[in-house]
Amino acid sequence: MIGNPPADLPPGGESPPGARLSGPTASERHNSVHRRGLRFLRTRRRVVGRLAAWSILETAQTFLTGYALARALDAGFLAGRVDVGLGWLAAAAVAVVVGAYGTGRVYRAVAALVEPLRDRLVRHVVERGVRDADRGALSRLTQQVEIARDTFAGLVMVSRSFVFTAAGALIGLFSLAPPLLLVVAPPLAAGVALFALTLRPLTRRQEAFLVADEELAAQLGAVCPGLRDITAAGAEGQVAADAEARIAAEQFAARSLARWGVLRVVALAIGGQLPIVLLLATAPWLLSHGVTPGALVGALAYVTQSLLPALQNLIHGLGTSGSRLAVVLRRLAPDTPASTDAPAPAPCPDTTSAAGSAPHGPPAAVTLSSLTFAYGPASEPVIDGLDLAVPHGAHLAIVGPSGIGKSTLTALMAGLLAPTGGSVDIRPAPDLPAPDRPGHPVRVLIPQEAYVFTGTFAENLGQLRPDRVPERELLAAAEALGLSPLLDRLGGPTAEVDPGALSSGERQLIALTRAYLARASLALLDEATCHLDAAAEERVERAFARRGGTLVVVAHRISSALRADRVLVMDGRRTAYGSHDELMERSPLYRDLVGAWSPSSGTPTGSAAHQPEWSHPALPLRDPDGVDAVAGAGLPRDRRHVVAYGPVGQMEASGDLRDGGTLGGQ
Repeated sequence: MIGNPPADLPPGGESPPGARLSGPTASERHNSVHRRGLRFLRTRRRVVGRLAAWSILETAQTFLTGYALARALDAGFLAGRVDVGLGWLAAAAVAVVVGAYGTGRVYRAVAALVEPLRDRLVRHVVERGVRDADRGALSRLTQQVEIARDTFAGLVMVSRSFVFTAAGALIGLFSLAPPLLLVVAPPLAAGVALFALTLRPLTRRQEAFLVADEELAAQLGAVCPGLRDITAAGAEGQVAADAEARIAAEQFAARSLARWGVLRVVALAIGGQLPIVLLLATAPWLLSHGVTPGALVGALAYVTQSLLPALQNLIHGLGTSGSRLAVVLRRLAPDTPASTDAPAPAPCPDTTSAAGSAPHGPPAAVTLSSLTFAYGPASEPVIDGLDLAVPHGAHLAIVGPSGIGKSTLTALMAGLLAPTGGSVDIRPAPDLPAPDRPGHPVRVLIPQEAYVFTGTFAENLGQLRPDRVPERELLAAAEALGLSPLLDRLGGPTAEVDPGALSSGERQLIALTRAYLARASLALLDEATCHLDAAAEERVERAFARRGGTLVVVAHRISSALRADRVLVMDGRRTAYGSHDELMERSPLYRDLVGAWSPSSGTPTGSAAHQPEWSHPALPLRDPDGVDAVAGAGLPRDRRHVVAYGPVGQMEASGDLRDGGTLGGQ
């Protein structure tokens, strides 16, 4: 898979050679979000004022919850005046109705405050996505913006509710008896203060947990598409170790977050539940100092019915949603552009400028001059300043880790992608026999997935030829590439081909034979033999090498690199070019790849005749659906799985796309 490198380095990632990136610290990002939040609220002063005004009704409701109950007991029921007691209870009921009306108006005010924030975030995400070709724009637009809106609305509600509920309850306690305030207020203040002290550490640990989770997901997203390469390279142990390290990092972040989460429980116990215990424990003292029984019951109502629920909502809301909102807003906020404190040095001998240069004399078959390509205007280049000259008749193997840009490079050579910078010059071979007719291909690309259409073998194999392929030439090509057994089994060149009845390896052989017959002077094999076994792969590559022209192979096995004249090792800015022996001397990555492919720790030597044992993956590849990623031409039928292949712009007729059946049958 070819992917865009992330524009921003992850925490702990390496900086590009020769440059030191400086960016905002976590504290600076937190302060930036805080300042932006205050600015946003200042621009919505009228809405905030309306929200506060309607919230006063909630304060009145809270005040009457305890005060009316206390008066109903002291001045009513305990004094033998039932009508007075019922009157105070009716007043409390009316306060509940008025408070409910105020709560409805509060929701409208919250919507007027939240929706402009959502609109601003959506506008910023869209502008950033268009300007910077941001790959995370879709996630930000569909998930993170909605998370920010919902959590912001929730935080406004719980914060406002706590402030006005606490104000009503404390005023009510003071109105009933000032000693009650002395018992309830100190633990409440201590609980809120303890919770406030944990907010920033909780936010940092919440962000650390999210970053660890994202890094683990990113690694799995990169590993899963490259499982075949990993197994073929024998790198299962290294990949497993990396995954275990990221899992351990996420586990550590989760435990740290949980430890700080315990303090939220402590804060709730101190601020919301300890006042109840203190009121009960000090009841004799309070009653002896002028506090009436009704006032004591009213104080318990204030704590249990108002303060405790409000504090509980505040702690859970700010402790979880608040940290989440802070993290999301920092992700959505504009990134501070990284500055480079030192200019990048000139490329070293193993960088892209040393990959090859155009030789003196006749033009090369492929000449890449300062070739650069990126998938977006603000994305890091996948290929950066690559110079390479491949002479006519050469056999070049391209190796490198999955996702480094091998398929991108072959697509650039094939003309399927336009360079961001530099140039690609393809010259036909002067000595390769070719007809004089227009439309004869100069280059042909065989991708990993082969295109086979419904028709005869002759029609499939001669698709890229402007004239009819003589049967003798067609049979000779089939013999050279190992297609003859399939051709004979199905009835010869005039036999009908059903793409759904062919295995992946058989389709690849047909596509390879088609390319062989195209007489193109440049053949590009982008893992085009991945469904063939090592012996079949060797036969195909040797057939292409014998026919003349230039052969470029994206190597799936190390044996492909060993058969090539020259090898291009793609490794970012440390790209290297040379023979096998030269690269073993000066390319650490190539040595690692060869060592990973090797069944032993020794360096491979000897001719290609000794290499088949090197070509097999370290482990057999089989998934739960019974699909072999590397196998011979006898793969089980794959239920008409057909992938486009052919000249640029040529599309498969809809009648040939007859994909049916379940994944288990593929």
